[in-house]
Amino acid sequence: MTALKENQTTRRRAPGMSPEQRREMIIQTAIPLITEYGSAVTTAKIARAAGIGEGTIFRVFADKDELLQACIAEALSPEHAIRELGTIDVSQPLPDRLAEAAEALQAHMDRLGAIIGSLGHGGGKHPGTVRGAGRDESTTRIRAALVELLEPDKAALRRPPEQIAALFIGLLFTQPRTEDEPDLTSQELVEVFLHGALSGGAG
Repeated sequence: MTALKENQTTRRRAPGMSPEQRREMIIQTAIPLITEYGSAVTTAKIARAAGIGEGTIFRVFADKDELLQACIAEALSPEHAIRELGTIDVSQPLPDRLAEAAEALQAHMDRLGAIIGSLGHGGGKHPGTVRGAGRDESTTRIRAALVELLEPDKAALRRPPEQIAALFIGLLFTQPRTEDEPDLTSQELVEVFLHGALSGGAG
């Protein structure tokens, strides 16, 4: 009797979901599967993971390719990273603020890299989607959020906050990997960014 009631409740809830809400739910379900399987993931697998019929996917997406494109756009979106940057306490010392910002942005880049890397092996057009206006807009919005974190220390900066923010993003996005040395922690990266490569400072 309870199981029947639960099934009836589930059926009643499904029609109440708007097409946009259903679309978002499918995208969020698909992203980890695309990260794992790349473009080889099937819409049937995504549907099972979402708890819906496969036909439901094609009521909100024209085809699988459109779904993959939507997942890339979601991974590229800076919204989550910007929300994370907005929660950083600006009363903290600047190094602590930037270390938290570095962690938030690294998580954003890792998520994007995982899905683009998975789709990149498919040899299709998907990786190219991250270039151009969409990526530029994303970087611009992230830079603006970083500027707000820098503003309290504006008087102590060598250059305007906008330029410092752009430099910081550049360092994060192009951070080199070396086989014989561990990656820099967020704190270490910020120390190098703020104080340079010389040990013990300029003195």
